[in-house]
Amino acid sequence: MPPTLDLSRRSHTKVVVSPPRINLRRAASYNHDRGPLSSTSSRFNFNHLVFSPPPSPGLPSLSPPLKKANRGLCGGITPLRLARYAIRISSIFLVFYVSLVFFTWLFGEPVTTPPQTVPQPPVVKPLSGTVDQVSMVSQKDPPDFPTPIVITDHRGRAKWTVSIPAGSGFPLTMSQYADMCVRCHQVASRARQLRSEGIGLQHMSLGFSDATDHGFIDVQEAQTAGYLPSPTARVGVVREEGTEKPGCKKSLTFVLESNDAGLGKTLMMLWTAYGLAQEEGRAFFIDDTRWSYGKYTAIFQPPPDPDCAAPSGHEILPCPRQARHLVASAATVDVLYDSFIKEFETSSSESHERALRERQFALARQGYEALFRLNKDDGNYVDSRVRDLLAKRIVPKTRGQRHGLAIGVHIRRGDLHPLEYQYRQSYIPLNVYSETARDMIEARLNRTGPFGAEDKAAKAQSFVVVASDDPMTYESAELAGASRAQERIQLASKQAIQQKATGTNPPDRSVMHKFVDETFGWEGGFFAAMFWNLGTSSRRPTAASASSQAVAGGAVSASASSLPAPTAETLRLRSLVGRAYMMDLAVLADASDVVVCAVSAVGCRLLAVMMGWESAMEDGNWVNVDGGYGWMGLEW
Repeated sequence: MPPTLDLSRRSHTKVVVSPPRINLRRAASYNHDRGPLSSTSSRFNFNHLVFSPPPSPGLPSLSPPLKKANRGLCGGITPLRLARYAIRISSIFLVFYVSLVFFTWLFGEPVTTPPQTVPQPPVVKPLSGTVDQVSMVSQKDPPDFPTPIVITDHRGRAKWTVSIPAGSGFPLTMSQYADMCVRCHQVASRARQLRSEGIGLQHMSLGFSDATDHGFIDVQEAQTAGYLPSPTARVGVVREEGTEKPGCKKSLTFVLESNDAGLGKTLMMLWTAYGLAQEEGRAFFIDDTRWSYGKYTAIFQPPPDPDCAAPSGHEILPCPRQARHLVASAATVDVLYDSFIKEFETSSSESHERALRERQFALARQGYEALFRLNKDDGNYVDSRVRDLLAKRIVPKTRGQRHGLAIGVHIRRGDLHPLEYQYRQSYIPLNVYSETARDMIEARLNRTGPFGAEDKAAKAQSFVVVASDDPMTYESAELAGASRAQERIQLASKQAIQQKATGTNPPDRSVMHKFVDETFGWEGGFFAAMFWNLGTSSRRPTAASASSQAVAGGAVSASASSLPAPTAETLRLRSLVGRAYMMDLAVLADASDVVVCAVSAVGCRLLAVMMGWESAMEDGNWVNVDGGYGWMGLEW
C-alpha cells in the first residue's frame, strides 16, 4: 500500500501562501471580454495594456531561469533602430543646412565695392566664327573698352551687365558689336555657373534662356546700384534742339551700316526690326552715321518721330534681347531674330513653318508701310509713272472698266546666282521670264463667252514692265517691247558711257583720240566690288583692280573696310544707285498686276511684301521662277 500524504502534521511550518491581493479568478481584463478598469478607480494601472497574465502564484521553479539570448548589435541595438537613428541625425543636419543657406541668401552682407569679373580686351572675330573661352580676371573698376562683365550684387550673387564707357561714341563699329554679341552668351553662362556653385544646386541654372535672363542687370539699374559709374554727360544719339521730351523707357535703334553692298537685305532687316519694335512697345530710331549709301533722307523721307527722347549711347546695347535700349544692325541680326531662328529650327510641320513665314511677313509689311516713303522728288516721279502705266493698260472706249495686265519682271544678275541647281553657276535665261509673263497673260485673259472680243482687246493692251541691275537686259530680244520701270535714273553701260564721252559708238580707232581713263559700266549687273569703288580714281591700283575684276566676273569682292572713307562724290553716286533701285521696286509693286521674279534675290522678296500677303500669296500674283521655293524672308 503506498504511503499517503499526511497533512495533519505540523512539521511543515513554511508553506507558501498567496497574498490576499492576488485574485485567482479569471479576470475579464485578461480575457478581453471587458474593457479596462476605469481611470478613476484606485486600482487603475497600465496592466491592461499588456496582454499577458500575471505570474503564477504557484511554487517557485526548481530550475534556474534561462538567460535571454543577446540579439542585435552593441548589446541590443537592432539594425532597424540603428537606421532610425541615422535618419534622424541626417534630417537634423539637412534642416540646419537649408536654414543656413536661406538666411545667408536673405540676410547676406552687402558688398560696398562689388568685385567685378571682366574679360580681357577682346580680339575682334566675326559673329558666326568660333570664339575661344573668355579668360576672366577680377578688377574693381569697369574696363575702359565696351564689353559684357560679371558683377556681384549686394547679396553676393553673380550677375552680369554690359559696360560701355562714356565717350565711346555711338554707334560702335560692326566688329565691336559682333564680338560683344558672342561674349554676351559666354559671360551670361559664366554668371549662371557662379550662381549655381554659390547655391550648391546645379539645377538652379536651368530655366534661364537667352530671351529672359534673370541674371542680367540693365545699365540704368547697374548705375543706380553703383556697379557702373554714372556718366557726367549724356552722349549718343543727337536730339533736335529745343525739344523737351521724356526719355524713352524702351527703344530700338537700327544702324544701317553693313558690309553687304546690296540694299535689299538691309531694307528687309530694317522693316522687320520696325515691326518687332512696335510689337514690343519700343521707340524706333534709325542711325545712318556710316551707311554706305549716304544719308537716309537722301533716298527716303525721315522715319516717324517717336514721342520720347533717344537714350544715351552707353545705354544702347547689342545684347541681350531683353535689354531696355537695344541696337540692331547686320552685325547683331542673330540677336534680333533669335526667336525666328529657333522656331524655324524646331519647326516640325509645314503648317507651323507657314505660320512663322506669315508672321515675319506681317512684321516686314508693317515696317514697309511706315518707312517706305521716297523723297518728295522721287515719290512724285513714281506716282506719275505709275499713273501712266495704269492708263496704258486700259482698253479704249471702256471707260476704264476693262483693262489688260501689266506684268512686272524683276531680273537680278551681277554677283548673285540663282538657287536652282541647273543655273547655280550662271543665271536664269531671259526667255524663262518672258515666257512666264506671256503664260500669265494667257491664263488670266484667255476666257470664252460673250466678252471674247473684249478679252482680245485686253490682251492687246497687256504689256511687260522690266526692272534689272543689268542695263543690257533692256536691249535683249527676249524682252523686246518691254517698258522700263523708271527712266529717271539709269545704270549706264560701258557702250553708253563711251558714246557720251566721244560722240561716236564705238570710237573710230583710225583717228587719234585724247587719252581717257578706261571706262567701266554696269554690264553683267550689280557687283559689290564695282559699288565699293564708285567715285575712286583708276590710278589707285587697289580700286582699279577691284573694279576690273568685278566687271570681268565678279569673283573678287571688295569690302568697305578695305577702302578709305568714302568721299562726298562717292556717297552721291552710291545714293543715285540706291534711289534707282528703290524707284524700280516702287513702280513694279504699284503698277503691276503680276510680278515675276527669282526668290534668290532679296528684291523679289521685298516686292512680295510691298504687294501684300493677300495679293502676293493668296491671289497668286507673286510668281517665282527660281525653283519651287516660296517666300523666304530673311536669310541666315
